[in-house]
This record gives sequence, structure tokens and C-alpha cells, in this order.
Amino acid sequence: MTATGTVPAPMVAPGTAPTTVAVRMPVLPAVSVAYAGFWLRVLAYLIDAIILGVFAIPIVVGAAMAMGIGGVLSRIPRDGDPFMNGLPPMFLLFIWFCVLVGIGGTWLYHALLESSEWEGTAGKKALGLIVTDMEGRRVTFARASGRYFGKIVTSFIPLGIGYAMAGFTQKRQALHDILASCLVLRKG
Repeated sequence: MTATGTVPAPMVAPGTAPTTVAVRMPVLPAVSVAYAGFWLRVLAYLIDAIILGVFAIPIVVGAAMAMGIGGVLSRIPRDGDPFMNGLPPMFLLFIWFCVLVGIGGTWLYHALLESSEWEGTAGKKALGLIVTDMEGRRVTFARASGRYFGKIVTSFIPLGIGYAMAGFTQKRQALHDILASCLVLRKG
């Protein structure tokens, strides 16, 4: 679709009136923004949880085997209080390893994919969703990281209200989206 407009001629002789030249200019269609709603985002989250679980389980099981956790747990007495002497140090190390892998792995998964050309995690990509800044541009790794760690704040809000905000705010933003100035949009 094009429209006809006029622009002044580039050079005008002294003492003469400026003339105009007709130029065909493209008219861009109006862009409609479709915000991703709560349930679509829940489904994307479930897809991502399955993907992360598929990768995390072999890592955790392998670490447990390498650290000899089965042997450590088998030495805990069965009668009385199994933790009367505290948890075995190797078991505590294993727990810290799991926490590190859990937080570090999910942070990198979300931040790297949301700041990449995909503009979203695999679950979001499968459902045609993208994460953008407030102007619709791709987010930086720092902003995607802020959005991820903002989810920790969101999770402290009772009854999941911080997440449920994506169902009733004007731009369908959860609390962590508001904190990081992000939008989750439906592509298409």
C-alpha cells in the first residue's frame, strides 16, 4: 500500500516560487500488540520445567553417584534419630551442589534464551511468545537476568498473586515483568 505525498523540490532558483514533486511513500500497517495472558505463560512454564528436568536429573544423579551419597545415607542409623550427629558433610555438600545447579542452571537457561535471537525460552518459543522491553525490542542479558531474579521476589507474594498479575494487569505483566520493565508478547 502506498500513499502520494508532496515534498519541496531540492533546489529553487532565486526569485521563483518553490515547486513540489509528487513522491510515492509506503504506508506501514498499524501494529497490533497482543500480550501473552496468564494461562499461555503457565503452559510455557510447564514446557520449560520438563526441559530443565530432563537435563537436571542426569546431572544430579551423576553427582550423587560421584559423591557416594548412597553410601553416606546407608551409614545413617535406622534406630532413633537419624540426624542426632547432624547431617554428614558429604550430604550437605551434595545439597549445596543441587542448589547451585538449580539456581545457576535455570538462571542461565532463562537469561541466555530470552536475550538471544529467540527472545524467549524453548517453552515460549513453542507457543509463539517473546520477551521484550517496553518498546518491543529484544532484552539484554542484564535485563533478562533481572527478570529472572525478579521471579524470586514474585514468588514471595502469598497465593501466587505476583504471577497471577499477568492475568489482570493492562499489559498482562506479572510482578517480575514490571520490576524488569519487560513484556511477554504473542508473536504473529
